[in-house]
Amino acid sequence: MYFEIYRQTRGTPQTGKGQWRWRLRAGNNETIASGEAYVNKADCAHAISLMKGTHDHTPVKEI
Repeated sequence: MYFEIYRQTRGTPQTGKGQWRWRLRAGNNETIASGEAYVNKADCAHAISLMKGTHDHTPVKEI
């Protein structure tokens, strides 16, 4: 698995064009998770670091 950081190229500035996004890809290159749009690349990288910090003790809540 690996993370990708990319800049959104579709839409308008109001809908996220030019903003930074992340996605988590499986070994077969399929996207298995993704996040919201961030204005700053550093904020996007921070979100990835938060995802990397999750582990087996992170609860799963059914709603």
